[in-house]
Amino acid sequence: MSINFKKSYKFAIKSSVYISLFICFLLLLFHFFYQNINLIFALLAVSSIFIFSFFVLQYRVEKFIYRRVKKIYDDVSLLESSTFRNQPITTDMATLTQEVQKFAKDKKLEIETLKIREEYRREFLGNVSHELKTPLFTVQGYLLTLLDGAMDDKNIREKYLKRAEKGVERLIYIVKDLDMITKLETGDINLDLSEFDIVEVVQNVFDLLEMRASKKNITLTFDKKYKQKILVFADKEKTQQVVTNLVMNSIKYGKENGTTEVSIEDLVNNKVIVRITDNGEGIEKKHIPRLFERFYRVDKSGARSEGGSGLGLAIVKHIVEGHDEKIYIESEFGVGSEFSFTLEKIK
Repeated sequence: MSINFKKSYKFAIKSSVYISLFICFLLLLFHFFYQNINLIFALLAVSSIFIFSFFVLQYRVEKFIYRRVKKIYDDVSLLESSTFRNQPITTDMATLTQEVQKFAKDKKLEIETLKIREEYRREFLGNVSHELKTPLFTVQGYLLTLLDGAMDDKNIREKYLKRAEKGVERLIYIVKDLDMITKLETGDINLDLSEFDIVEVVQNVFDLLEMRASKKNITLTFDKKYKQKILVFADKEKTQQVVTNLVMNSIKYGKENGTTEVSIEDLVNNKVIVRITDNGEGIEKKHIPRLFERFYRVDKSGARSEGGSGLGLAIVKHIVEGHDEKIYIESEFGVGSEFSFTLEKIK
């Protein structure tokens, strides 16, 4: 079994050996010329010098390295690294190198994360500004037109006020969704868990969105006729919101005369998976990783013309994850998309 010495010990031993050999060589020369030196005394002197040299060199090296390493630790502490603050100062170069490399790697990752967050923050603020600006300018335009004299015409007045009201409703819709997404992202989500029939919830959503779907002649349907109830344990109101947002999304991006189909399948571990499938536009792969971001839109122009706050999928994700469940997406551009999420099933 090999014995591992500190590198400073090896340095001190080698240095002590060199010094001792040099002094031994001098003593041998002295003995050769004068021939009256006691060899035992010479060996004791060399051994003593070796031991003395070892401790002096070891102490000096440790002190020398410690002072410089401590300065490194002090400099690093200015960066508020808890990793360094909570560890004793080491003078072992290999350990120190590993710690510094780990620190540099962590800081690099932290800087990259901050850059991503900063970019996300700028994009988010820009999106919020755009989403609010459009209805605000619309409302302002109609009101200014009325103030400039159009309000004297009863027909124009009524028409413009109705259009201004729609703009205000859109503003309220965006602000309400912003308030909800903020609460969800900060963990302020209160779930009212109960047993309910998920088939009934889906049917309620179909009834609610039937008129919207009929405008594009889109058929809302189940994959089969569910004769028995499928009881799940979740927040009924929020689950209905998830289904509503996903079905509404399929209608928004669905094609004329298309279909939106919902299926409910059993999974292992008392779970069911709800699938919402459409044969609409589909989504390119490059967009899929960002679909659940706030205000992210695949079609920057067309999607806004369809309305909505741009927060629907972000809300869906947070509600599903708030239940400790999973949400999935599969899509093929030009063919269609499938969003699915899991729920806990009652035995």
